[in-house]
Amino acid sequence: MNERIEINPNVCHGSPVIKGTRVLVSQILGALSGGDSVETVLEDYPSITSEDISAVFDFAGSLARFEDTPYNFALA
Repeated sequence: MNERIEINPNVCHGSPVIKGTRVLVSQILGALSGGDSVETVLEDYPSITSEDISAVFDFAGSLARFEDTPYNFALA
């Protein structure tokens, strides 16, 4: 999971992004929660893969379980 998600203060002000891109995790989640299909998101962001989208879900899930998984661990 985390090999595909990056948090770097020099990239997008430290917001989580797909590694090697400037595509925000929040953009992907917003598009999907707004009703876009995975296929549409992949067309809109050709620099990412379906594996990246899976990593976004894993990342979001680990943050939602913050009482079990500390934030720093989710990024390790």
